[in-house]
Amino acid sequence: MIFDKIKVSKIAIVVFLTVLIWVWADLALDETLPVSGAMIIVDESTPSRWVTIGGRASAPIENIVLKGPVSKISDVRRKTRDRPNSPSFEFFLDVEQEGIIEPNEYPSFDVRDFLRKSDQIRRLGLTVESCKPANLNVKVVGLFEKSLPVQCYDISGNPLKHESIDPAIVSMFVPEAWGRNEPARVTLTAREIEQARATSVNATPYIELPDGQRRRSRTAVNVRIPPEEDRLKSYNITTATPSFLLGANLQGKYKVEVSNMNAVMGAIQIRATEQAKLAYEQMDYQVVLQIVDEDVKATDTIRRELIYNFPPEYVRKGEIELVVTPDQPAEAQFKLVRLPSADNP
Repeated sequence: MIFDKIKVSKIAIVVFLTVLIWVWADLALDETLPVSGAMIIVDESTPSRWVTIGGRASAPIENIVLKGPVSKISDVRRKTRDRPNSPSFEFFLDVEQEGIIEPNEYPSFDVRDFLRKSDQIRRLGLTVESCKPANLNVKVVGLFEKSLPVQCYDISGNPLKHESIDPAIVSMFVPEAWGRNEPARVTLTAREIEQARATSVNATPYIELPDGQRRRSRTAVNVRIPPEEDRLKSYNITTATPSFLLGANLQGKYKVEVSNMNAVMGAIQIRATEQAKLAYEQMDYQVVLQIVDEDVKATDTIRRELIYNFPPEYVRKGEIELVVTPDQPAEAQFKLVRLPSADNP
């Protein structure tokens, strides 16, 4: 009985020593791993300071050489391999934590020291051997609290006419040179605009600093937008110029004979804003008749609807449209006639 207890104790000691040796060996065999694709990002939580890294809100770290136990290095290698399209690490720079308080330019910010103190690196049980770049230019600009008017915009940056904004003025931290009438912005999506026309929508104003950082107000506002007015008016375009669009295989070989040219060149009824109407009139061609290679095989008159060459910019904004009638879209009636020069080149 005593012999069995001694035997079990010896086995336990051997197992413990074996595990201890393996752990010690793992810790003793440090490995290095170069990592690319990391980023340092400005922490925007301090409202009274505007911090930039090399003039931007973030800076890439080309290379970091990490050092640590083989098992921990393997974990990092696997995680970076599983996320090929994401930054390997994102480090947030809080200048107050780094002891950078006074507004000034700090051209020799020690990147390696910053990374070594990072909680991310410490939690991984690794150290930073080196990094590139070794230094970055950090600039701190003091911001000042000012009262700004609030202006609404759509997602394309076009100003929106509002019925009310409550409150109409908000306090925000801005650069000293910020214009007195430069507004705090509220950007509304199409769905939010629709809601603001029906009732109201709650939104947070913001300013955008030159490097792209957005600083948001601590005060939200309620926005109401008046019901949409019909911006489109009816126009008759009486100076339509047609274009015949032939493919490369037909050009110089066939001519287009249109039997109802009056319909093709007739007045075009549209609904548009005045600006869109003027842009349409200034197009080289108002209507296009598209000819395809298969048309050469036709024995009878071909009928095809015209393409109305509206300016794409105004089509996207919904500022121009065709008035659909029994005569619109107009239909061209045409034949292809082979040119004599095509038979006798």
